[in-house]
Amino acid sequence: MRILRIYPTSINEQYIDDAVERLRNGQSMILPTDTLYAIGCDALNSTAIADVCRIKGINPQKTPLSVICASLSQAADYARIDNRAFRLMKDNLPGPFTFLLPAATSLPKAFKGRHTVGIRIPANPIALALAEALGHPILTTSVPLSDDGDNTPETIAIHYDSQVSVMIDGGECPEIPSAIVDCTDSSAPQILREGPLDLR
Repeated sequence: MRILRIYPTSINEQYIDDAVERLRNGQSMILPTDTLYAIGCDALNSTAIADVCRIKGINPQKTPLSVICASLSQAADYARIDNRAFRLMKDNLPGPFTFLLPAATSLPKAFKGRHTVGIRIPANPIALALAEALGHPILTTSVPLSDDGDNTPETIAIHYDSQVSVMIDGGECPEIPSAIVDCTDSSAPQILREGPLDLR
């Protein structure tokens, strides 16, 4: 595993380009968000998605899949966002929220048969820079918090050393999962999981 140390306040464009090239080549990585570290890959690469699901030990047919987008404009290419959902998302993003929305047909076969996709636009400059440079979303699933409370980037790197090609060390994350907001019926959004911030 290669470790790229990127400071959120000073993005190293060369490291971002390196990481994005790996994503385009179908490799998986660990990246920081505004909640937890996540295992991620190119959201349009079905083989890479299967690899991330294997690493996390999840069944992609039964577990909701989420993607990090660089902006609402990018998200609109992969989820159906009506006016009510757009206003709610605009008021709360970037931030620690996952919005469940009707999935668009532009998503790869790993999403086929699914009616929803989780949309994340985290308040983390590194994650946003990656999605912006890639040009489309990054599929992510959170790195599980360890039972002993040791969730430092160094510990995460050791645990996933042989499973991913690169880790972006962006410092410590807050370690509070995002809120999950079901907006499949935007007239009556439902909070399925509370997060670090309340909806505005």
